[in-house]
Amino acid sequence: MADYVEKWGDDIDSAVELALRDIKLTREQVDIEVLEQPTRGFLGFHKKLAKVRVTKKPEPKPEPKPVSKPVAAAKETISALKTGVEKRHKNPDKPKNTKKFEKQFERAEVLSQEDLREEKPKEHRESRSRKERGSKFQKENLNLMKTKFTVTEEDENAVPANDAPAVAFVNNIAEKMGLSINVKGDMIGDVLYIDLSGKEVGALIGKRGQTLDAVQYLASIVQNKEAGKHTRVLINAESYREKRERTLQQLAGKVADKCVRTGRNQKLEPMNPYERKVIHSALQSHSKVTTRSEGVEPTRRVVVELKR
Repeated sequence: MADYVEKWGDDIDSAVELALRDIKLTREQVDIEVLEQPTRGFLGFHKKLAKVRVTKKPEPKPEPKPVSKPVAAAKETISALKTGVEKRHKNPDKPKNTKKFEKQFERAEVLSQEDLREEKPKEHRESRSRKERGSKFQKENLNLMKTKFTVTEEDENAVPANDAPAVAFVNNIAEKMGLSINVKGDMIGDVLYIDLSGKEVGALIGKRGQTLDAVQYLASIVQNKEAGKHTRVLINAESYREKRERTLQQLAGKVADKCVRTGRNQKLEPMNPYERKVIHSALQSHSKVTTRSEGVEPTRRVVVELKR
């Protein structure tokens, strides 16, 4: 069926009705264009009919569903894997660009530290004594978390799990990307700890750990796809998780101080549920500020405000 119909009629309405009957649509589903206006003529002579064109409206595109950070980063990771494999097939003898990956881990840490920077005019810079007082104030008011991300020698109940599906999956990702990375798995209870090490591990960390979160998300799906019971998967890389947690705790103290100093609410950048939990926990015992979350995933963020 054509997307438009042209019809003649004694007047515009009758021409439109004839066109709608042919195209089998309603007025709400079409655009109407008048090609020729009708005229009555003189004493019934030289009368002109109306001519219209009725065109079917394009179907509205469905709005895309919001994608969570881990899923979005996972898609980017899969795309990067495909690109890396294609490049490797085209240039099998090309040496690996190790310097690029060596710098990525350092860059991830630098990006994390950007949260702690605050530009201030020279005339308003705090004195050393005031900075020291502020640092002490932060320590006294912060409730510091210390989450377990890596299995250590002290964990006597840890069971080696290098044959776990999630470990094999991460090994496969590293191999497809052409990365030289050591992957080690250990199980404690119902938690599988996967530790990544090596100079090129920065490629699997990404900006503020988003790539690492995506790999962890996919590894968890692989691990629990056919398992009888659910296993929690935690992936760490060169102690990045611990460093990120400390960075967030320092950020919480600094933002709390700024909220007290200015008397205004402070909104942080969007974070995943775990990172929001670190901020909430760090300030839950603070005497002057409180925290809440606002927004929807993946743009949900923490707001720090004065207690009332």
